[in-house]
Amino acid sequence: MGKSEETRAKISETALASFKQRGYEQTTLRLIASEVGVSVGNAYYYFPTKNHLVQELYVRVQDEHLERATSDLHGATDLATRLERALLAGIDTLGPFHDSATGFLAAAIGPQSPVSPFGEDAAAPREAAIDVFRLVVSGASTSIPADLRGRLPELLWLAYMGLALFWVYDRSVGQAKTRRLAHRASKLFGSALPLARLPFVRGPLNELLDIIQEARS
Repeated sequence: MGKSEETRAKISETALASFKQRGYEQTTLRLIASEVGVSVGNAYYYFPTKNHLVQELYVRVQDEHLERATSDLHGATDLATRLERALLAGIDTLGPFHDSATGFLAAAIGPQSPVSPFGEDAAAPREAAIDVFRLVVSGASTSIPADLRGRLPELLWLAYMGLALFWVYDRSVGQAKTRRLAHRASKLFGSALPLARLPFVRGPLNELLDIIQEARS
């Protein structure tokens, strides 16, 4: 690793540690530069704004989520079981950021927020997150209607985003309520999926997926 890459890596690691310890609001590029031992201008060279550090956080968290999920999914073939394991892998990855999660949520929730996980700047980590659920679906032995299989990963990712929002406000020990919700929702999903083959269910379901796709476009 060259000196430039090493400096960038140090800034990134220090910023991620600060996000965990201090939260979003208290983490600044000036503070990071001081802790790394570089000038503020040097820090800005690698990360022009704090938002760029948040995007770096998204990438790192999602890489870890995928790594955890890949390991946890090994040996599981039932779709509901695979979904639960992927959801819990995400919650475990987010765990160290729970105390500061409300600060990130407040920063990201605005429709024009540059750190929104739904924004253009987060396209790469968002697609990586959906890849986790593509992995969930592709490795499942559970029968899935052909016209639903390709669209299901994004729907499951949106469900994960909802679970993550619940997790932010979950003050139970170890976020046990979130874990129970992941278990029960996955089990319910597995039980309800066969109904998707019925015409009177498939029609409204495809319409719902069309609405979601239109909202995301």
